[in-house]
Amino acid sequence: MPELPEVQALAERLTVAVEGAPLTAADLLSFSSLKTVTPRASELLGRRVDRVGRRGKYLVFALGGPRILVHLSQGGRVDVEDPPKSTKPRGAVVRLRFEARPSVLVKEFGRERKAGWWVLAEDDEGPLAKLGPEPDSEAFERFVLEGEDARRVHTILRDQRSVAGIGRGYSDDMLHRTRLSPYASLDKLDPAQRRALLDAIREVLAEALDVERRRTGGLPAKVGDHFSVHGRYGQPCPRCGDDLRRVSYESHEVTYCPRCQTDGKVLADRRLSRLVR
Repeated sequence: MPELPEVQALAERLTVAVEGAPLTAADLLSFSSLKTVTPRASELLGRRVDRVGRRGKYLVFALGGPRILVHLSQGGRVDVEDPPKSTKPRGAVVRLRFEARPSVLVKEFGRERKAGWWVLAEDDEGPLAKLGPEPDSEAFERFVLEGEDARRVHTILRDQRSVAGIGRGYSDDMLHRTRLSPYASLDKLDPAQRRALLDAIREVLAEALDVERRRTGGLPAKVGDHFSVHGRYGQPCPRCGDDLRRVSYESHEVTYCPRCQTDGKVLADRRLSRLVR
């Protein structure tokens, strides 16, 4: 799933492509993808794009008050079509058209079909209202350094209500950089571990954003190719050289290094046996 670095860099490229241009059409290409009823997209036609921003994992097309949100979910991707197109490719979700500018096509790979978009009236936060603070905010810093949340850090980082924009991939990399177990709980961390965790979160995101800013155009099918450990099960740990391991869940996998993160313990697959703590 595209996370904060991918979405932020994409928003910056889209701002360059369509900033200042009037919206001329919002072609609904997948009926279930539109998550709002009012206002209608047609009511926004003619409004100019102030900018394309980001909140959490959402793209935010600011249109002088009203906004269009786009969430790419697991398999959503974006094409910047120059010149604009009128085709309906497989997996197409929505095409946003702008006067004398490229069109923006949101499409989706896979079978889940969870990518969606929202048309929001001015002052309506829609799904953004449920998001937690951004990783670079003072509120999140206080939470990490002072919070008593008893959940696992990996769970907290993936919870968009706790911190917006981080997902499974960068969570693995952050814990690996901090040398924390995937099962480490926030309330059990000492002050030095908490500071190291906060620093790792911000460093990993900043480094990933630098990489993502090298892209051009939209967002291609392959993302996350610069993860340090996530998705690299069986490969050598970039720090110690031992084989990376994984814990598999029904919806996702966690990748870690036993030597660097769990004092040499191999964590059992939860679907097969009890967790080794």
